[in-house]
Amino acid sequence: MDDDEKGIMYMVLSSAFFALMAATVKFLGDIPLAEKIFFRNLVGILFGLFMVSRNGKKIKVNNVKLVLLRSLIGFFSIASYFYAIGQMKMADAVILNKTSPFFVMIFAALFLNEKIKKTQLFSLSFAVLGALFVIKPSLSSEMFPALIALSAGILSGISYTLLRHLRKSESSETIVLAFCTFSTLATLPFLFTGKFVVPDLREVLALFALGLFALLAQFFVTKAYRFSEAGEVSIYAYSNIVFSVIIGIIIFSEIPDSLSIFGGSAIIMAGFINFYASKLRKAGRISTADETKTASNRRATKAS
Repeated sequence: MDDDEKGIMYMVLSSAFFALMAATVKFLGDIPLAEKIFFRNLVGILFGLFMVSRNGKKIKVNNVKLVLLRSLIGFFSIASYFYAIGQMKMADAVILNKTSPFFVMIFAALFLNEKIKKTQLFSLSFAVLGALFVIKPSLSSEMFPALIALSAGILSGISYTLLRHLRKSESSETIVLAFCTFSTLATLPFLFTGKFVVPDLREVLALFALGLFALLAQFFVTKAYRFSEAGEVSIYAYSNIVFSVIIGIIIFSEIPDSLSIFGGSAIIMAGFINFYASKLRKAGRISTADETKTASNRRATKAS
């Protein structure tokens, strides 16, 4: 198995564990939102501290304001996502959350001066169309959770944009531990004001499974990007939608309607368009570089 195949395998595994995380959130329906977020991040803190002590690394925050901002936005993103999963079909919430890469395009263009290509605009229009079919705009109360799920995608897009900037000054361990610690502390006031529900044994196991699934998902996605370039494996992250649909049908008897299926397909198609356009641009750059190198060699040969 070559590195690209390993990268694809790890990305698919990551998507499966993200789907299991969402299913666990759905399963813990009677547990308060703050409690779910607390246990999801507590496991992350424990593992993060273990890895830091094992590798002998020091945690140092260089850009305190941006790290705190990223942690705050990440907290609201996960809170919105968990809320939406509990209020609507799991697959629909996952589909809307998967719009985040397209919002990264927008925010990276606005704040990081990254140019949006024509093909990216085309894929963005597909993603917006898909989101509208899943949301099904109306004046009914059912639309509210869908808008919350979409806001989770938007907030994730902002969070990932901040990560692009923070990678220049912060280690990944610092960012992850800061986020997990911030989210854990932010939920404490809710837990100490009568909002804590004492879980039974089954729910305790599920709460720790929630943190473990999230941790494994992050671990495998990190491994995927270590073996392959982001442009080569990012498209396989959309397998999360497929896993979520299957789990939703088998465990929760949630069958997506035709509009959600069409919307999800449009968003996946948007991902494919962006993926292949990126590959073509990369191939073009390599071809141009090779031609330049060949021309340079020819000139050098003539000169000699």
